[in-house]
Amino acid sequence: MEILKVQHLCKTYGQGENSVQALRDVSFTMRKGEFAAVIGESGSGKTTLLNLIGGLDEPSSGRILLNGQELGSMKEEERTVFRRRNIGFVFQSFQLIPELTVEQNIAFPLLLDYQKPDGKELLELLHILKLAPRRNHLPSQLSGGQQQRAAIGRALIHHPMLILADEPTGNLDSENSREVMELLTQAAHHYRQTILMITHNQGLTAYADRVLQVSDGILTDLGGNCDEKLS
Repeated sequence: MEILKVQHLCKTYGQGENSVQALRDVSFTMRKGEFAAVIGESGSGKTTLLNLIGGLDEPSSGRILLNGQELGSMKEEERTVFRRRNIGFVFQSFQLIPELTVEQNIAFPLLLDYQKPDGKELLELLHILKLAPRRNHLPSQLSGGQQQRAAIGRALIHHPMLILADEPTGNLDSENSREVMELLTQAAHHYRQTILMITHNQGLTAYADRVLQVSDGILTDLGGNCDEKLS
């Protein structure tokens, strides 16, 4: 089942002699349950790609369809609601709300949409994240790895169509990085969660089903074990 479809995506910043082409005619698709990693140097365009797919920026041309719904055809308010309900974000800097507990941070996307979290499901997720003993702690009382696991829980709680992970291990040591990547892999293969991750660390691509490379705004599909893992 095709979840994400990107067609002839282009993004240009500035005009005339000062214009910069961040993305050039990018096209690819992703299926449900697929975990893809996007690699590339700083300034290659991979963060721009993530922001466009997440509806945080608008393309200069091209289309982005999530489960058949085109982001570019939506008005700003409609796109904001669609993003909140259908896309989960995991950032390098965690971006947890400091005044909320772990449990409240994880449940926040549901509360923001005026939904009541399922207590049983929330507790199960806390156990999977190994955060049940820390459920009432504030982010400042957690290690970096625990904060990122809480951020992953926040991205998973509302069962989004797509999770976008922006350098999710960038602020973590090797042990915490391994735990975070194993959690993302589990989310993709156990929960059939579709994940698109950008990273500078090519070693992390071993966890992905498929690898995409962005260089000077041009995307190349390097392939992977996607068909075998999704069968």
